[in-house]
Amino acid sequence: MKFNSFTPPQRTLMGPGPSDVHPRVLEALGRPTIGHLDPQFVAMMDELKQLLQYAFRTTNPLTIPISGPGSAGMEAAFVNLVEPGDTVIVCINGVFGGRMKENVERCGATAVVVEDAWGDPVDPDKVLLALTEHPEASVLAFVHAETSTGARSDAETLCRLAREHGCLVIMDAVTSLGGIPVEIDAWGVDAVYSGSQKCLSCTPGLSPVSFSPRAVKHISSRLHPVQSWFLDLNLVMGYWGGGDTTPKRAYHHTAPINALYGLHESLVMLAEEGLEASWARHRRMHDALRAGLEAMGLEFIVAAPWRLPQLNAVRVPAGVDEAAVRQRLLAEFDLEIGGGLGALAGKAWRIGLMGHAARPENVRLCVHALGVALAGVDGVAPDAGNAAVSALLDDAAA
Repeated sequence: MKFNSFTPPQRTLMGPGPSDVHPRVLEALGRPTIGHLDPQFVAMMDELKQLLQYAFRTTNPLTIPISGPGSAGMEAAFVNLVEPGDTVIVCINGVFGGRMKENVERCGATAVVVEDAWGDPVDPDKVLLALTEHPEASVLAFVHAETSTGARSDAETLCRLAREHGCLVIMDAVTSLGGIPVEIDAWGVDAVYSGSQKCLSCTPGLSPVSFSPRAVKHISSRLHPVQSWFLDLNLVMGYWGGGDTTPKRAYHHTAPINALYGLHESLVMLAEEGLEASWARHRRMHDALRAGLEAMGLEFIVAAPWRLPQLNAVRVPAGVDEAAVRQRLLAEFDLEIGGGLGALAGKAWRIGLMGHAARPENVRLCVHALGVALAGVDGVAPDAGNAAVSALLDDAAA
């Protein structure tokens, strides 16, 4: 049997992730591989930590990329901060809050669930009630930007409530980092995890994380061993360094060297653009997409104040086979958008404007392609959508 090299098609990725990878990142991935303890690589690691501190808006020394996807970052946060017998307040308003609950239970802890409807933000009043009724709780966990619904929650308020009740905070920022404000120090987040493949425009497989000094103290004084050897930060800190007490790097695992080149390059690009400029770009592209889709007759699921600019959940018109539309976009336009998950399965499209995908040509393509696929559907006006996008983007370019 003869096998050939794999040559993937050229797609435009506008789903919930991965996002389009910038050519500079792809070039960085192909640079020569060196040893994971090579002095030059260690110097790059130190710079990578500084770049992640910039992206997270934190001075936390323990700010590193976990060698694994966002799910590994999530598990690292829970297995290090949650012990058997603990009580954790878990906010669920979509798929990924549910995964937090499962992590809590696998740690041998009790999850107290605060539940909100899919598409709604986490309700701070419900969180306050749960914290008041469970003074034994040691951690509050919530998703900042729920990828399954496109809803943002009020992280600043949730963190304040947690601090007032003596709880550590675990926050999922997989979809928010680089796309909307993430203020780890200002909000008082103790553990945060993200993903390389969303608004950072890197390849999947790395999870930027940051742990506060308070969290590090908690980890180092645990009563039980961390249940995961690979994700035990007491060990990982020996390789990446978690503070001034780690003068020399100790071998823990062979780092994904070329993937880290790519993440470094993506963060260099973020620093060149500027965080605020990146947030503004994502907002501008969202405004253009919203104008086009609404002019076409489509509706958003999330209320405007809580809508993520980088992940847009759009209601599927009545009688439309949403999966067939996505298949047509892929076949005719090489365009990928996402379907709904869980409670929104078959009812929504999830359109990503993340990182390198948040640019005018992608917005124009998406609205045009959806217009072609929905031509003839009652209440849909494709030409109006294209005109609305052009009006907004052309004015901005003038």
